[in-house]
Amino acid sequence: MKKLFLFALLAVFTATGIQAQDSVPPTTVAKETKAPNMWKTLAKITFKKEYDELMGFKIDVPVFSKDIKALEGKEVTIKGYIIPVEGYKSHKEFIFSAFPYNMCFFCGGAGPETVMEVFSKEAIEYTAEAVTIKGKLELNADDINRLMYGMSEVTLVKD
Repeated sequence: MKKLFLFALLAVFTATGIQAQDSVPPTTVAKETKAPNMWKTLAKITFKKEYDELMGFKIDVPVFSKDIKALEGKEVTIKGYIIPVEGYKSHKEFIFSAFPYNMCFFCGGAGPETVMEVFSKEAIEYTAEAVTIKGKLELNADDINRLMYGMSEVTLVKD
């Protein structure tokens, strides 16, 4: 049910052609220390329209840039916001966003390239503040029931 909900939101927003903002105000997303701005790299994406038998209409399918493809399966560090899917508690599975909850993709404030599914080794306590995590980056262009970005084996990085 949770996956179907995520897919429905993704289909609605990508069908309307919402794209990520080209520039993020410095006060919106805290700067990385030592690591490049991973969200900026993940924004280097285009979409192609393909007919989906299940949906019965054309959907946007992600086309990952070579910079993004080079990161697939590699450990990356990224700073962002926890978007809980089941209450405000500690989670091993959650959505991670470049933007705070009130500005994230699911609220219509950004594109689908600004969120990812996270599967952590240990539960990470919810906070409304930005946190830094690291884990293995996964790309998804085929499963419409999942987000296009995911991270597995995630751990919280202490700032």
